Amino acid sequence: MISVASMATARRSSVCNAAVLGLVLAACCTEVLVAGATQWTVGDSRGWTFNVAGWENGKAFAAGDVLVFNYDKSAHNVVQVDQAGYGACSAGAGARSFSSGNDRITLSSGKAFFICSFPGHCASGMKIAVTVK
Repeated sequence: MISVASMATARRSSVCNAAVLGLVLAACCTEVLVAGATQWTVGDSRGWTFNVAGWENGKAFAAGDVLVFNYDKSAHNVVQVDQAGYGACSAGAGARSFSSGNDRITLSSGKAFFICSFPGHCASGMKIAVTVK
């Protein structure tokens, strides 16, 4: 005979199993969404370097995509600027600066502008402007 206590334990076990299954499914769905993002290596095999301006042309960037900036951190950096900073090759107050040599920046919808702030580098084509849908 099955006791009331045994039935209660079985129900709690079923509820726990269902909760664990729900968490596993949620984790799997999250992985699928993240896996759908595209990683773009800026400058392709050349990396983040001089004359990279225009690399972004013809590419369809989406929110959640990741830009990967590979470069020699002793010679370059990456600075996310506004449109005025992009045009003037100038990093103003509030600009986000990166300097690891392997920076990964997740894109949001809208426009994003990046330059190298080392003297003369942006003017030598070390800048990109990305439109994200």
